[in-house]
Amino acid sequence: MKIVSLKICPFVQRVIALLEAKGLPYDVEYITLDNKPQWFLEISPNAQVPVLITDDGEALFESDAIFEYIEESYAPLQANLTPVEKAQNRAWTFLATKHYLTQCSAQRSADAGILAERLEKLEKAFDTIEAKLTGSTYFAGEEIGTVDIAWLVLLHRACIIEQRSGHDFIGDRPKLKAWQNALMLSGLPAKSVAPDFVGAFSDF
Repeated sequence: MKIVSLKICPFVQRVIALLEAKGLPYDVEYITLDNKPQWFLEISPNAQVPVLITDDGEALFESDAIFEYIEESYAPLQANLTPVEKAQNRAWTFLATKHYLTQCSAQRSADAGILAERLEKLEKAFDTIEAKLTGSTYFAGEEIGTVDIAWLVLLHRACIIEQRSGHDFIGDRPKLKAWQNALMLSGLPAKSVAPDFVGAFSDF
């Protein structure tokens, strides 16, 4: 498989984190927004990353569709889930992914007033997940699942921001902070991004 990627795209990171969690082999090809190659435009109807090119040469676009393809085509992270549990996981995953761009805009706030305004939606999501977490290592116990993969993206970037600027996006949410620490210790955040990601992300 090959992932066509933009180096700091959160939706790409979620896909690669899933591949890493499953131990699947893949290649990555990076492109830039200001110079999208023609071959990419021909296989990506929305002209967005990620695009996954399967082992059979089929091009898949839209991160949700790619994520579902990987989860269904290879051994699932969590076996024997009921249809209700799968639907619940998709819902909690969506709560994370719909805030990727919210976090991106907050990260680039020009001043404290703009930051406070943009943080409102993100903090509501963090409050909601804090109330849901039980204190287990991961979302549903001691094994990483698809919900962990989705929230990993937000929590990894929040960790970098805190290390670089001192601003703590997580705040006084002890279960969320513990979950963030567990995900960072899993090694998946670093494995799901390019070696120079922290610099590229900080520059952004």
